Amino acid sequence: MKAGRFKQWAAGIASMALPVLAFAQAADPKPWQLNMGKGVTAQSMNAYSAHMLALWICVVIGILVFGAMAVAMFKFRKSKGAVPDKDFVHSTKLEIVWTVVPVVLLVLMAFPATSKLIAMYDTRDAGMTVKVTGYQWMWKYDYLGEGVSFTSRLDRKSDQLRQSGKHVSAADHEHYLLDVDNVLVLPVNTKIRFVITADDVIHAWWVPALGWKQDAIPGIVNEAWTDIKEPGIYRGQCAELCGKDHGFMPIVVRAVSKVEYQRWLADQKAKNAPPAAPATPAAAPAAAPTEAAPAAPAAAASNSDTTTAAPAVAG
Repeated sequence: MKAGRFKQWAAGIASMALPVLAFAQAADPKPWQLNMGKGVTAQSMNAYSAHMLALWICVVIGILVFGAMAVAMFKFRKSKGAVPDKDFVHSTKLEIVWTVVPVVLLVLMAFPATSKLIAMYDTRDAGMTVKVTGYQWMWKYDYLGEGVSFTSRLDRKSDQLRQSGKHVSAADHEHYLLDVDNVLVLPVNTKIRFVITADDVIHAWWVPALGWKQDAIPGIVNEAWTDIKEPGIYRGQCAELCGKDHGFMPIVVRAVSKVEYQRWLADQKAKNAPPAAPATPAAAPAAAPTEAAPAAPAAAASNSDTTTAAPAVAG
């Protein structure tokens, strides 16, 4: 009996500790994650700080409100002979206070949130641009100005497992439905501009670690930017219901150092380079003019002498 009680207390303490543990989380979401992830970009950090500010304000308000309710319910209940104070309930000063205080809190939260939101859409001074196009059901990436482009779709192993009908576990595939055949490679510490659109239906390009989500709409080009601070692999998915295979349209971003990115870019350019034209054979040198035979003038002279001498003989 005591062992069972101990397990219950241990489970309760662990559940209470989960919100604290949630503060130190990796970039990608984890099962049973309670708090918002910090991410690896300036936008994700801004979103996290705004979220935590609002969270703690809500926690303080909740403690005050529910604490006052508890005190009122137990200390001033009717069974103890408490009499309602009508002047307190209908006080004009109190009405002003609990109207002004929430307005002030909202204004205080609006200023940092608005400035961060404006910065999130400032795509100026980007070091490179990547065009993202959504298709049913894959992504196409174009590195504008570099001549490099490729498609990225669900990896073959995940596709085989999802069609096998078996219950898939982490032992079968660690990143089931979150792996692709061609990852998007980006350099760290570089401001990267994204132009995002779609070819058929509405999609949404979303990688939680980057801190933003942008719709991909046919006929419309949306913009976003990122500046990844830490090398690593960050996964996401299409966040718009785009058809029957919507759940099989993952995104994988691999952030690498600038030197490694330049090597990767050079390799991609070499792959996409057109084959070299075959070399044409060199032309044969012109033959030297042949010299005239020396006997020809002599023959001509002999003929001339014979012709001249013939009348003399006849005479």
